[in-house]
Amino acid sequence: MATSAIPAPRPELPPVHGAVICVSAPCLVISPEHGQLTGRGIEGIYRSGRRLLSRCVLRVGGREPVAVQGRSLGSDRASFTATIRTGTEAGPDPDIGVERVRHADGTERITLRSFTARPVRLPVEVLLGTDLAELAAVAAGRAGPELPAGVHAAGLRWSTGDAQAVTAAEPAPDDALASAGLLRWQLELGPGESRTIELRTTAARTSRAPAGQVANPLSDARAECDDPRAGAWLRTSVEDLGALLLRDHEEPADAFAAAGVPWRLGLAPAESLWAARMALPLGTGLAAATLRTLARSQTGGPGPDAGKIPGPLRGAGPQLPPSCTGTEATLAFPAVLAEARRWGMPEGEVARLLPAAEQCLGWLRGALGEDGFVADPDPGPRRCETQAHAHRAALLGADLLDGCGRDGAQEWREWAEALRSRFRDRFWIDGPDGGRPAAALHPDGRPLPRLTGACAHLFDTGLLGGGLFAPGLLDRVRAEQLVRLLAAPAMDSGWGLRSMAVREPGHNPFGHRAGSVRAYESAVAVAGLAQAGFAEEAAALLRGLLDAAESFGFRLPEMYAAEQRTAGSAPLPHPAACRPAAVSAAAGVHVLAALAGIRPDAPAGTVALVPLPGAPLGALRLSGLRVAGEPFALRISRLGLGMVEEAADALQLGG
Repeated sequence: MATSAIPAPRPELPPVHGAVICVSAPCLVISPEHGQLTGRGIEGIYRSGRRLLSRCVLRVGGREPVAVQGRSLGSDRASFTATIRTGTEAGPDPDIGVERVRHADGTERITLRSFTARPVRLPVEVLLGTDLAELAAVAAGRAGPELPAGVHAAGLRWSTGDAQAVTAAEPAPDDALASAGLLRWQLELGPGESRTIELRTTAARTSRAPAGQVANPLSDARAECDDPRAGAWLRTSVEDLGALLLRDHEEPADAFAAAGVPWRLGLAPAESLWAARMALPLGTGLAAATLRTLARSQTGGPGPDAGKIPGPLRGAGPQLPPSCTGTEATLAFPAVLAEARRWGMPEGEVARLLPAAEQCLGWLRGALGEDGFVADPDPGPRRCETQAHAHRAALLGADLLDGCGRDGAQEWREWAEALRSRFRDRFWIDGPDGGRPAAALHPDGRPLPRLTGACAHLFDTGLLGGGLFAPGLLDRVRAEQLVRLLAAPAMDSGWGLRSMAVREPGHNPFGHRAGSVRAYESAVAVAGLAQAGFAEEAAALLRGLLDAAESFGFRLPEMYAAEQRTAGSAPLPHPAACRPAAVSAAAGVHVLAALAGIRPDAPAGTVALVPLPGAPLGALRLSGLRVAGEPFALRISRLGLGMVEEAADALQLGG
């Protein structure tokens, strides 16, 4: 019997779940927990996607130190502690401590501290090397061999046709062997003394890379809570968002949040927009810059794509073909602009972005298929969440048009009402258990009866004026049924919302959209359930997400395995997940703002607080937020009562 040839396996992304990652975009350092850069896998110091250094191995007295601990000190730096036993003292105790503090900008400080009772002379070596490979080549296993080194004034340098790297040392080494990629020192340490060697790796021969690449438009928000983890989560979220900011090459004054590291340190239209939207409590600057950046890429001229924000295809799991982030970004654009206006984006900035938002709405008007739904991509399935995005764009777009004195608002409200009617008729699958929404409709109209985390977007309707939320695609009875489904163990893993229910065909607890927990989707569910009045279910998801955040050192990855939570268990990392990721970092801001129930209407001069009933994390104080361009602080009591402590003079507390 003839057998078919087994296709060659696709290249696997190197695992990064155990790595210690430092980022200050476009600078990135990926280290193993022991701190030695060995030249294997994806380890190294990167700038703008180029690996400047892949090997940095420390030896003291001819031996590698014994690794004790590697830990993050912040978004852009990490510390690695090790010890050495010289043998000058009796017993098993180490007598030399080694601390390496590594920064995302390519700076590393190696400090050796003596615990001996007598002076010691330590021969210190640092073995360096690089392939100057692009990150994409490293990920695909095509990095190539290390390049020969040349001696630089105080270190070593490497070069290839279009790139070079330099590692300079201070103090200068006693000896530099280019052929071996080796720097050597002889250090004298008295009892209790320490000596530090600083290494600086850059892409040029002169200056070091700046630690901060863009002016950070995000406020330095803080949380104080009966549950102290809330403060650590918000602090880490804000730091990671700031570390992911990149300049727009066309307009360097504009910054956007890169999608995540290590794999997507660049603009991803939908993710960058959603991160900016969830970060609105930190100010409207990031949203404004992101919207301006995407408006410059908007498709012009006649044709079906006129007004669309371009975007790549994105994997959607085994049950659906890839989806288009361009569709999602185009539908998000008017909604984000409308909400940014409510949070206090200056009217002049809104006016400059309004034509691009109107073009997005114009694209949406022409994007409906004959069945009255939006395909993603076209031709393709009519996804449940895409209809939610389209509905939100129409209603918030109408609100935006009204607020800016433009025509067409009533037409969009009628458009949204018609979509609601069609959705309830075609997407809802009745059943003995109460029914469920279809994950999608096939182009021929057949429903795909999968229960997925994307249904959370049905609760995310968007903020209107007066602290009100837009109506949703589901009526109250169907919304209550969907809440029951999302709150059941098949969807709630205990660590967050699964992207697909456990018993659905194709479920994979590690699947990006086929079962894993996606932190962003869980945050959308928490906020949406809270705004729809399902406080108990929102609080349960919030607590699970906070527990997961603690397990990951408060830096939530973009996804993690959705194995059911049991006593004493911990969430399992996904080996290829970006961490930090923009939407996961912004999720911490979004969830805590939803917990406080902040509902601003800066154009009307009001802000309302509608805290989640029951104060699920106890008393909470949020400070350093921004509403209407001014500092904003609030306090939630243990009884769930909200009070504004600081706000712009022009703001009045609404109902």
